[in-house]
Amino acid sequence: MAKPLVLFDVNETLSDMGRMSQHFEEIGAPPQLAALWFASLLRDGFALTIVGRNPAFREVAEGALRAVLSGQMLNRGVDDALAHVMTALQELPVHADVQDGMDALSRAGFELAALTNGARSTAEGLLERAGLRDAFAAVLSVEDAPRWKPAPEAYASALSALGREAGDVVLVAVHPWDIDGAARAGLRTAWLNREGTPYPGAMTPADHDVASIADLARVLSG
Repeated sequence: MAKPLVLFDVNETLSDMGRMSQHFEEIGAPPQLAALWFASLLRDGFALTIVGRNPAFREVAEGALRAVLSGQMLNRGVDDALAHVMTALQELPVHADVQDGMDALSRAGFELAALTNGARSTAEGLLERAGLRDAFAAVLSVEDAPRWKPAPEAYASALSALGREAGDVVLVAVHPWDIDGAARAGLRTAWLNREGTPYPGAMTPADHDVASIADLARVLSG
């Protein structure tokens, strides 16, 4: 049986968004605002997706950032603070398990690709800095799709670009909403659960549950 193509989400799944808290501290903001900001931008992006828009990730991110920084006693002007945080977002590293995990998947003969709700250039830069870009057959963005994930059109657009059927692709993500959306679109799924948290009962369960990317090659080859 042919091995499936392994399609990775990017933000938080590959990129270490936990680093953003220190960049909020650098502008004089409480570090916990980083998590609120990212959750807010996803909320706003999903809301726009529901009404049929496909907004630019940066536009939504900057709007959400201005909102969470409002009223904060920053150590610089709001525009400078916004620029600092957005630049940091473009320079994040990958998680510690990514390099070994990709090596294991490549050795096992899996084809790799990525699908992000962010800009393709940001995802490309992340993989380039990690020395992993050549391991990926394609880096895709919903910039070229009708709507953001988890809308079904986002996954359909990716499948078309990859020339694959839904059942021949495994979507890997840390976000249950992405797992649920991909499953509803017919893809196979693997939930990357680094923190050991419970999976939301309202969401479609993943086909596989792994603690690190290094576990994927073994699980998918079994």
